[in-house]
Amino acid sequence: MSTGICWARWLAAACAVVVLALGGALVMLSIALSKAPAVPGPSSADAGFARDMAVHHQQAVELSLIVRDRTDNEDVRRLAYDIVNTQANQRGMLLGRLAAWGLPKSPQDAPMAWMGHHDMHHQQHEGALMPGMATSSQIEALRRAKGTAAEVLYLKLLTEHHRAGVRMARSGSILAKDPLVKELAASMRTGQQAEVELIERLLERRGS
Repeated sequence: MSTGICWARWLAAACAVVVLALGGALVMLSIALSKAPAVPGPSSADAGFARDMAVHHQQAVELSLIVRDRTDNEDVRRLAYDIVNTQANQRGMLLGRLAAWGLPKSPQDAPMAWMGHHDMHHQQHEGALMPGMATSSQIEALRRAKGTAAEVLYLKLLTEHHRAGVRMARSGSILAKDPLVKELAASMRTGQQAEVELIERLLERRGS
């Protein structure tokens, strides 16, 4: 057998191996892509929850920063410090998820539209965009209050804020598809419910 014929057969065999390898790689890539979680749409529950809870969290952080400078009570200041750290971190995770999806961070739809038929009816007024959120007048009153008066007002505002947050987080844990968002929503629900119980005890100590 001539050298030319042997070389041609070797080349043909090598090409066949390459083609098979490329075909196998494409099949594996196709399988991997089919199993990869789809990027949520801009009006999905995942995106809506991420945007709305980021806004909700931002106000809780704001209230906590205000009361930190209005009282010397260690229990209230410790609670405020925990909320600032926890909710600022969670807010960063939600906004980071939106960035990873390439979706706008600012709300595109009406607040809580992602929940569909929900029981959180709310009439927006004075900057209170969602249930549980304090109005601009209430925030200003907190800025003016001092000592026990500031503590009681903060704790009352935070109670309503957290209760609404728990309901929203519950819906997020059910409706969201992204595993990280579902897990984060479930964690928020548990954490904020525990804080509501703590807040109620702090209010009882103050006769409120």
